[in-house]
Amino acid sequence: MSKVDENELAFETRAIRAGQQRTAEGEHSEPIFPTSSYVFGSAAEAAARFSGEQPGNIYSRFTNPTVRTFEQRLASLEGGERCVATASGMAAILATCAGLLKAGDHIVSSRSIFGTTTMLFTNYLAKFGIDTSFVALTDPDAWSSAIRDSTRLLFVETPSNPLTEVADIAQLAKLAHARDCLLVVDNCFCTPALQQPLKDGADIVIHSATKYLDGQGRCIGGAVVGDEERVGKDIYGFLRTAGPTMSPFNAWVFLKGLETLSVRMQAHCERALALAQWLEAQAGVERVYYPGLKSHPQHALAARQQQGSGGIVSFDVRGGKASAWKLIDATAIFSITANLGDTKSTVTHPATTTHGRLTPEQRTEAGIGDGLIRLAVGLESVDDLKADLARGFAAL
Repeated sequence: MSKVDENELAFETRAIRAGQQRTAEGEHSEPIFPTSSYVFGSAAEAAARFSGEQPGNIYSRFTNPTVRTFEQRLASLEGGERCVATASGMAAILATCAGLLKAGDHIVSSRSIFGTTTMLFTNYLAKFGIDTSFVALTDPDAWSSAIRDSTRLLFVETPSNPLTEVADIAQLAKLAHARDCLLVVDNCFCTPALQQPLKDGADIVIHSATKYLDGQGRCIGGAVVGDEERVGKDIYGFLRTAGPTMSPFNAWVFLKGLETLSVRMQAHCERALALAQWLEAQAGVERVYYPGLKSHPQHALAARQQQGSGGIVSFDVRGGKASAWKLIDATAIFSITANLGDTKSTVTHPATTTHGRLTPEQRTEAGIGDGLIRLAVGLESVDDLKADLARGFAAL
């Protein structure tokens, strides 16, 4: 890649080629470096590496060639200066907050976020003096009113989990910067194949690499993408010290996932839209949530901001929890699991799984009812997936 400028290459090409530096062996596929430490040529070289005077590997907790290749490739795809890889998506959020915030700081977050993220903000960051206010994702006045003098971050998932609400990233970025705050966007549902928040003004992008970046449900990992100052120094500094970093093997698996990201996301979008349209016609369904549907409140925004509507479809089934569980249990192809972003389609009941640790009041505020079912549409035949759900509806 040294003969061409990576920035001039198409997304699909960078997803396969960016960041790779071949060793003297001339390997075609990226190698894995399963080593804990590295040998220095002299005591002086070791001192220069540790002090930062000389670039190079030191210890695989914070410097590893395989992890670095993954970081450089994802940074290229997101359009960021720097990426740091973490042990999980939640570790990415923790590292961002720990690296950028201090006691007395304040976060304004959408209430439409992953349940564990809510728990991190309310149960753990609060113990260290970092307060969080939760607002409706699509209400700009609520965001503006919630910002204080101590606010440092605005945090949003878009599309949201599990209702696929879509935030106007450019609008939130403008608000954040006018009030001297940073905008952090969890881009897990879209990935850079469908949405690149930094281009719309966001400061930091968060990923659970476990999901679509892997694409086959094999490994746990996360990533933070942004500028060199905040990500390359503040957040990287926390990771180097505290250690919730990605393993070389997981980084290698994610590199293989990135190679097919573009084609997979297109296929997920096609199948999810077809299934969402089919669900809208089913008698047992009260409402379907999918940005690709014209009935979705932010359909026009999603069409403008995203290059596809993603693979997550949620719907409310009549009869509440009892009906939702019956439908889920009657399926034979969908995997009953809370993970998403897999080639295999999955189904879950958010109120008792991904958002089960929230209080009933928090779930109500987030719009998560007892009849809500979330589908992560994989790459199976759409006809087979429809037939599988039809078995579920027949069981009601």
